[in-house]
Amino acid sequence: MSEAINVDDQNFGEVVLESEIPVLVDFWAAWCGPCRAVAPILDQIASEQSGKLVIAKLNVDENPDIASRYSISSIPAMKVFENGEIVREILGAMPKSQIERHLEGLL
Repeated sequence: MSEAINVDDQNFGEVVLESEIPVLVDFWAAWCGPCRAVAPILDQIASEQSGKLVIAKLNVDENPDIASRYSISSIPAMKVFENGEIVREILGAMPKSQIERHLEGLL
């Protein structure tokens, strides 16, 4: 069973930007209720799409430089990277079916 990977300043480039498969980065914070609601959904998607999609979680409070680099102004925010480039953006908490709809065509 695959689950989400925690990323930070040290491993963001390797895990996200250099990945050979798409990576959904979940920008979150411990105090964010909607972020906590989305977390188990993303873990489930990570497990179901193992080998086709990486789910990475970045705590914006602990990694403000990366959050700033990608203009994160509200959370939860999810950005899908492919070949180091942002190809999709998903803002706000939503049900699993909606998140999967945003991922159509990538998997």
